[in-house]
Amino acid sequence: MKFTVIQGDIAEQEADALVNAAGTSLRMGSGVAGALRRAAGGPINEEAMEKGPVDLGEAAVTDAYELDAEYVVHAAAMPHYGDGQATEESIREATRSALAAADERGCRSLVLPALGCGVAGFPLEEGARLICEEIRDFEPRSLEDVRFIAYSGEEYEIIGRVAEETA
Repeated sequence: MKFTVIQGDIAEQEADALVNAAGTSLRMGSGVAGALRRAAGGPINEEAMEKGPVDLGEAAVTDAYELDAEYVVHAAAMPHYGDGQATEESIREATRSALAAADERGCRSLVLPALGCGVAGFPLEEGARLICEEIRDFEPRSLEDVRFIAYSGEEYEIIGRVAEETA
């Protein structure tokens, strides 16, 4: 499985599945969720919330609507907004859940952000290491291309360095 680090806006990516950094309620608020919600158009937030709440570390899948993808995988790396922060365990489990959800649906490509590291408050470098380790250890049936996306140049540098260290 090819694994790369890229920089950009997740809502502008083309892949079979895009991963939303979700809270357990699956309500699409700000950050990655807000960008995906705005770009998707349609009732993506309503569909996501109908599938929730989910347990911490779990994922739910919705249609991608107007995004250039088939699916959005909503991976809950943090509790409902304002109810706590992401943990090492929740980031690892959410990453595994996102990879498995896409793989089970026959997806060949997936783009995921730094789950739990934005509004969820987990330190980016440590979170990126956990995510990179889970991607490295995942044994896919269909996934061929996994892209770990960073929004800013600073995030890209950190995630890129961590990805090289954990390869």
